[in-house]
Amino acid sequence: MPIPSSLRRTRRATHRVYQLMLSGGMALGITLAGMTGVQAAEGDDAVFGLMKRWAQVNYQSSGDAQETGMEALGKEVRALADQYPDNAHVLTWEGIILASWAKARGGLGALDLAKEAKATLEQAIKLDPRGDNASAYVTLGALYDKAPGWPVGFGDDDKAGEVLRQGLAVNPQGMDTNFYYADYLASEGRKAEALKHARLALKGPARPNRELADQELKREIKALITRLE
Repeated sequence: MPIPSSLRRTRRATHRVYQLMLSGGMALGITLAGMTGVQAAEGDDAVFGLMKRWAQVNYQSSGDAQETGMEALGKEVRALADQYPDNAHVLTWEGIILASWAKARGGLGALDLAKEAKATLEQAIKLDPRGDNASAYVTLGALYDKAPGWPVGFGDDDKAGEVLRQGLAVNPQGMDTNFYYADYLASEGRKAEALKHARLALKGPARPNRELADQELKREIKALITRLE
């Protein structure tokens, strides 16, 4: 039986605040999306280097080393975005890196970074709604889904579902778009639908130059499928 929306929101908001205060962690849980097929624009070469370094920091470091690495990347990508404020590709990766920095930092201090990531991703989508194979939608939807809700943060289950569905409309076969929607559906108790999208995610095409990210994402997809079966 579906959980009433009002009860679901209250329960999850309470859980989020409790977890935040208890652990000092901000459970964004984001293995973030990559991009393919993007038309080259000024500033894109610099983004490619940031992407590769982000993957190394995100997947091959932890603890203080990860936070330090994300902070360095965050400062660098902010400067790049100041230089290319109308490049949606740059802004998408600014949002991804800032969200990852928030995750690495944890605690209430991560909220400002998460809010900055949210605003940046919204701007990227406004500039190019179909850009980066829906990477901005995936990251923004994950932020809405995992961030603490009111009164602490901006987390919103319904908005998360809306944004993740928009990403699916752009990239219906994507590994990342299907996985994050499956993860959202699972958290809503919609297991059959979640399993369907998780299996689609596992069949999603590889993303050029994203070998490490794809490897980690497939591991998460398989874990989700095991949990749902």
